[in-house]
Amino acid sequence: MSAPFKLTRIPSLKTVDAFRAHVASLGIEIPCEDEIAGSDSPIGQPLTALTVNGKTLGNRIALHPMEGWDGTTDGGVTDPMRRRWRRFGESGAKLICGAEAMAVRPDGRANPNQLIINEANQAGLVELRDLLLTAHRDKYGTTDDLVLGFQLTHSGRFCRPNGKFTYEPRIAYRHPILDDKFKVQGDGDVWTDGEVEELIADYVRAARIAREVGADFVDLKHCHGYLLHEFLGAYTREGKFGGSFENRTRILREIVAGIRAECNDIDLAVRLSTFDMVPHRPDLERSTPGKLGPGIPEEHATPYPYQFGVNPDDPTQIDLRETTAFVALCGELGIKLLNTTAGSPYYTPHLQRPAAYPPSDGYQPAYDPLIDLARQIEVVRQLKADLPEGMAIIASGLSYLQEYLPHVCQALLRDNWTDCVGLGRVVLSYPDILAAAMAQGGLEKRLICRTFSDCTTAPRKGLPSGCFPLDDFYAQSETATELKAKKKAG
Repeated sequence: MSAPFKLTRIPSLKTVDAFRAHVASLGIEIPCEDEIAGSDSPIGQPLTALTVNGKTLGNRIALHPMEGWDGTTDGGVTDPMRRRWRRFGESGAKLICGAEAMAVRPDGRANPNQLIINEANQAGLVELRDLLLTAHRDKYGTTDDLVLGFQLTHSGRFCRPNGKFTYEPRIAYRHPILDDKFKVQGDGDVWTDGEVEELIADYVRAARIAREVGADFVDLKHCHGYLLHEFLGAYTREGKFGGSFENRTRILREIVAGIRAECNDIDLAVRLSTFDMVPHRPDLERSTPGKLGPGIPEEHATPYPYQFGVNPDDPTQIDLRETTAFVALCGELGIKLLNTTAGSPYYTPHLQRPAAYPPSDGYQPAYDPLIDLARQIEVVRQLKADLPEGMAIIASGLSYLQEYLPHVCQALLRDNWTDCVGLGRVVLSYPDILAAAMAQGGLEKRLICRTFSDCTTAPRKGLPSGCFPLDDFYAQSETATELKAKKKAG
């Protein structure tokens, strides 16, 4: 058995040169500038090559959808949600890529407290939008250059609409590994073509509500193993929504056609897991009480025709051929924003959000997380080189950079690797991290996300998501005490 690698933690790298030297020692490429620039930073420059709902983005900062598992059981608005949206507005980001995932129907929720975008909750969505815009206007003076989208989703394999620990999966196809993990009961959990047609109508209806509420665009979520992403991998599915690339992308084309058939001119985005791998699990032979082993691939046979962006002959490797074709299709459909990500937090969390500390259902890093971060930004670089005209691309997976987030974001933008830099979990503790960095020339280290993963572990334990280590709102709550007890109990 090989000895585990020793993780070099980002805070231990005290200078930009030390960070660069560590990156070089890993044999990867992550561009990094020497200093945090001020008003001339590329982070703060408008994106003049694109308009969304007639607006030009005032800077290159994007926020990924960050839901809190904290709505009402009817899919409505609560005070913690209001606080989160207000902080999104205060972040300084001019592109809000969904705010949080909104289920297009009640049975499509990943948890019983997920937002539902329907007529009953329309007034609440208006309130959230207004809170975000007001907070941004109060701090930065204008919202004329801010673009806000709603992310539309159905959780598919991960549905838990009625109980926090009760899966009610609806799947695109049978999967030899994930079916057991997510409690698939049989072929009755597979969508029929007729049911898919009904679902398409739900997406069209949700886009209409988003337009009425005042969203600038809708994000048709194709990532992280949720339903539309799973359909991209439905190679083994029969019928008109499976098998060929044309069939596996039919659901997207019909949603877009349905939106436009209603004369709904709302702009469109897609968040895409650009690549994936066979599901991973902790190495039990290297696990000890209280500590998970490193992540290793699940046992699998080849060929492996089960996931999108995966090499079917070796599913521990990525394959971007269909990813490139899908991005081209998005261009043909008039989709303006491509928000990138990778893998799934449910079965390949190391790909999706590199972290020093795993969530409770994850595993220890098997190698330096910067390697997965570098892979994500390299894929963005490749896709941007051939990006369809009229589309902008957003980089992801950047929170792990910690002290060097501004330095790397500047380099990515200046070197034209991406159009926007996307932020996720880091904004839970430090919403205005990039805006503050440009204004102050540095960061408040006490607010920097250290990837402790409590924002993921809490929902896995049936609790709301938040930054329990660094955000006093959560750290001093009764939920923090409950989370600590549940973590201790395993």
